[in-house]
Amino acid sequence: MMRNAHVVLVAITVGFAAPAQALETITAGAVGSASTTIWPVYIGIRQGFFTNVGLKVEPVFAQSSTAIAQQVAAGSVNMTVGSGLVDPIRAIEKGAPIALWRIDMQAPPYALLARPSIRRMQELKGRTIIIGGAKDITSIFVERMLVPSGIAAGEVDYVFAGATSARLSALQSGAVDAALLTSPHNFYAEANGFTNLGWTIDYAKELPFSGGAVNRAWAAENRLTLEKFLPAYTRSVAWFRNVENRDAAVKVMMEVSKLHQQEVEKSYDFLQQKDFYEPTGKISRAKLGKLVEALRELGDLPASFTVERLVMPGVGELTE
Repeated sequence: MMRNAHVVLVAITVGFAAPAQALETITAGAVGSASTTIWPVYIGIRQGFFTNVGLKVEPVFAQSSTAIAQQVAAGSVNMTVGSGLVDPIRAIEKGAPIALWRIDMQAPPYALLARPSIRRMQELKGRTIIIGGAKDITSIFVERMLVPSGIAAGEVDYVFAGATSARLSALQSGAVDAALLTSPHNFYAEANGFTNLGWTIDYAKELPFSGGAVNRAWAAENRLTLEKFLPAYTRSVAWFRNVENRDAAVKVMMEVSKLHQQEVEKSYDFLQQKDFYEPTGKISRAKLGKLVEALRELGDLPASFTVERLVMPGVGELTE
């Protein structure tokens, strides 16, 4: 009889046990698919840095940085991660309700890969190059590379694909003569005989490449959520930058991207050696100013546009 009473008591206790606290979900927009450009996101997910503070981060993909910026502005995703900075800057100038929350890669990590028969940059005159878009930041990078080789704007033909994977496919198929690729696709192409004509970091080191933008209304309503997310993301970057975590970081990227180990290892070493990832989470006024200046030169921003318009107090912190 006492045994049955104990069973009933246990059942009652289990039935009234407090439910586990639900995680808050953040939708994070990125370009293409799981790749090295959003490595810290997957580190944060796999290492539990987000769940430890009660968050669940869900990557959502689109085929271009422009599309992701539009989704954030519309509120269909909460923020972007690891995507180009040019599109949100242009959108903010046009009045889109978004703001930058971070610079990720503080220099452009691309390489310009060409057909095996093309050995020098000068041979690209009159050829077809695939980049992200007519107004994409990749157009700035490629022109910075072509001009020193005596190739002026208009002396090459451009076609467009927002995702690096799509640009690699075009190069492999022979549809284009050269493609601007980020890691690990550039290492894969080079290993398969395509010619590496140069790195964008050697031509545009001062221009930050990627970062994050957030919907202003969502940010205002979810300040406590951001106060948990931002330091957890910075912790993910710090974990990546610690070379003791190299093997584990490579494993994370291989699992989520299905990329080959050799290309992922080369990507990790390249990003480490060139110090691509911004470690503090603060937004450099000087670096962002260089990008704004480059967009002004293209005629995309008015002379009156200021860096301050790009940030939201309490979300992105400007530093000199």
